[in-house]
Amino acid sequence: MSLSQPSGEERRVQFLGGASVDGAPVAYLIVLAAVVTVLAFIPFSAVLGMGGSFPMSQGVYSLVGWILGPLAGAVSSGIGTLIGVFVAPHTTRVWYVSVMSALITSFAAGAMAAGGKRRGWWLLPFVLGVLGFVVYVGRGLQNGVALSTALMTTFVNWSALILYLLPTRSLFARWIASTSLLKLAAGLFLGTWMTYGLAHVCAGAITYLMFNWPAEVWMTLIPIIPVEFATRGAIGAVIGTGVIAGLRAIGLVKPTHAAY
Repeated sequence: MSLSQPSGEERRVQFLGGASVDGAPVAYLIVLAAVVTVLAFIPFSAVLGMGGSFPMSQGVYSLVGWILGPLAGAVSSGIGTLIGVFVAPHTTRVWYVSVMSALITSFAAGAMAAGGKRRGWWLLPFVLGVLGFVVYVGRGLQNGVALSTALMTTFVNWSALILYLLPTRSLFARWIASTSLLKLAAGLFLGTWMTYGLAHVCAGAITYLMFNWPAEVWMTLIPIIPVEFATRGAIGAVIGTGVIAGLRAIGLVKPTHAAY
């Protein structure tokens, strides 16, 4: 006895009412903000010279943007990060820099696949990243950091800027929207590296102006930062693949500007 494939028109689920933010149900924003807050409790890497740790929540900022869209994603991750500042201070350095990083990362992720009137929204996080890079590296050179050292230390940042500027931005977005779990995971990993890289250099510019760590620290960071970024990408890929696959399977309402 053979089993036949289901036939008939595909069922479509539509959002008919209720509060929403930029096309994303408020309930989704609350749930994902709670996820960001919970992950803020879990440290995955120490901050050299400044105490504290990086929170695991940094690995899902991009995911929130891909699920909710640029504006709703930024609001959700920003709120979750702000709450995390108070309930998980052990993973927080400068609170407003942490919130800013969440906002930029989620917005940059959500803007990757934006079309229509939002086609040019990706330029905002890109320009912010370029300005942050100029300030960060420029200040380092003024403080006696060798150009080669500065470029090696900021590899994750200038690679993120290049990937975001080139068609790879749209390629990663297509992979995230793909039904192939392998492409989905690859898009999430590389997209997390790319979008967080923009926020990271903006945050680095501000914290460097504040703490002005010595040139020797730049050398120490060269092998550490790529490992941290790979960890963030792995977090985004593992959690994101499961979450997006689950959302597709159960047929929940898809936010208007979602990328998956």
